[in-house]
Amino acid sequence: MAINTEKTGAFDARSLQQGRCPACGGLGELRIDSENITEDFEVEKQTVITQCTACNGTGMAPAR
Repeated sequence: MAINTEKTGAFDARSLQQGRCPACGGLGELRIDSENITEDFEVEKQTVITQCTACNGTGMAPAR
């Protein structure tokens, strides 16, 4: 019989030995700084936050 780890709080200890994703540094998200110049020659700055495509947002290094 399988144990439901969601309710018991148990986890797989092997996941602790897994390395962090090098693309996002273990955060699971990528931050892209962007600058845009408006028609009034003003600089608009924004940060786009997106899910890391290398680790699918887990923050753990993908298995090889």
